[in-house]
Amino acid sequence: MLIENFEVLGVSPKYLQTINFARNVSVTKNPVLIVGESGTGKRTLCRYIHQSSARREQALLIVDCSKSKEEVERNILGFRDETGKFHKGVLEQANNGMVVFANIEGLDEVFQRKLYVILNELTDYDLDIRLVATTTKNLSKYVSSGRFNRALFSYFNSTQINVPSLRDRKEDLKMIVEYFSQKFCAKYQRANLLISDSAIDVISQSYWSQNYNELASVIENIAKNPAISMIDKNTIEESEKGVESIGSSEDEGSLKLMSLKEAEKLLIKKALIHTSENRTQAAKILGVSIRTLRNKINEYRNDGSQFFINLR
Repeated sequence: MLIENFEVLGVSPKYLQTINFARNVSVTKNPVLIVGESGTGKRTLCRYIHQSSARREQALLIVDCSKSKEEVERNILGFRDETGKFHKGVLEQANNGMVVFANIEGLDEVFQRKLYVILNELTDYDLDIRLVATTTKNLSKYVSSGRFNRALFSYFNSTQINVPSLRDRKEDLKMIVEYFSQKFCAKYQRANLLISDSAIDVISQSYWSQNYNELASVIENIAKNPAISMIDKNTIEESEKGVESIGSSEDEGSLKLMSLKEAEKLLIKKALIHTSENRTQAAKILGVSIRTLRNKINEYRNDGSQFFINLR
């Protein structure tokens, strides 16, 4: 796992392959596309690549492409304020450094074409920038359905790094839990928690759709309680119930007071988002059959819900 100081915590083959590939990529100038579920540490991996490169002393700037069209374009290209003063965009600010386009699938479709042209003209303006994009989506499917620019996809996809989910890193879970336990015990100035085998068993069997973010919230809930001295099966299960939000910093919204029908629709939407619209995995998370999920999607389409209308 990549934590603040880029300490590598893990022995699972998929994880080590990701780290080694990222390290090798860091010495090149190729654009990179990092793909992984929400909460798998894509942005942290970007920082790892930057710190491992010759550009480490230069700027690393991140643009969240899921923000509004106007905000994203101003952030990338720069803008003039009311006084006429021009504020440079990240492409100029990060010259000789690195720019990350996080959640690149969120870019406005018209701006995708414009950005592709701009990125290919950077050298004409004496700009030398390492470019990385991250996504939770299967962008090749987006390209096939006309939802993402093919040229821009090819620009980044020449080098792709796939970040494994916690479900694919069962060998690393104990190490990850120990890290978060120590981190939050220090935060709340309390004695370290013991970790039972039963806790690791429960964690290994959970889906963790939000990966690090979700697991960290569960461990922090336990560490907050001074009466608990051990992380075990019971404390994990109780803490999971206490995690109020099913959203993350990479996803919009969280579960709040709403009708049962609205909550059902939101949960189905989030399950589809977390699984990159893989209906089989989404149905598994939701505990329903593929047929039931398909019927619900059709129902929401008929109601005019844009997200479900756009599903392929």
